[in-house]
Amino acid sequence: MKTWALFLRLASLRWTGWMVATWLVIGLSGAAPNLDLMQRLALERYGPTAAETVAAWRRMMDEARDQPVEQQLNLVNTFFNRRILYALDSQVWGVNDYWASPLEFMGRGMGDCEDYAISKYVTLKLLGVPNERLRLIYVRARTAGALTEAHMVLGYYEDPTGEPLILDNLITSVRPASRRNDLTPVFSFNSQGLWVAGQQQSTADPTARLSRWREVLERMSKEGL
Repeated sequence: MKTWALFLRLASLRWTGWMVATWLVIGLSGAAPNLDLMQRLALERYGPTAAETVAAWRRMMDEARDQPVEQQLNLVNTFFNRRILYALDSQVWGVNDYWASPLEFMGRGMGDCEDYAISKYVTLKLLGVPNERLRLIYVRARTAGALTEAHMVLGYYEDPTGEPLILDNLITSVRPASRRNDLTPVFSFNSQGLWVAGQQQSTADPTARLSRWREVLERMSKEGL
């Protein structure tokens, strides 16, 4: 809990800090999302099963659209955790690290933690959740035998200084960060900026450090998002 509290205090100091101007901002580009294009591409690239997954995703969003935000978080978390299989990038894409767009993730029907987090982030933005309340969070996850491994989750912040709710493919329920003692935050980001735990200022060019994030945003813009 102390680690999360420190992370929140430092992050809040930079909440309105520098912006990454060269990154695409989903939902703020002025173009409405083209979900019909996404569904057509799913059928053309991946086949009828993928097209049905995209259709089910759209139905879920229709159901969630007028719900309170906590219900939206649960519906989105449950949809991806139950519908998509976990698999390593080496199995799905033949490379060690690949960040899939929602279309690619649903099209293949499998992916790893980054893919879950990205698709949940995008879906909640499409439902109208403000971008500043959502961050993809890189963490160290403690596993059996007290070992840790790199992991990504999605955090929802009711306010920048508050405790986030964590959406994670490892567990079925959305829980406050204080109930996730197995996770140690490292840094967080969204389409507007990057916040590093334990540091007062940025020490690297985020567009270089997170080139895969920039690349997946560019692919999404060509896939209807």
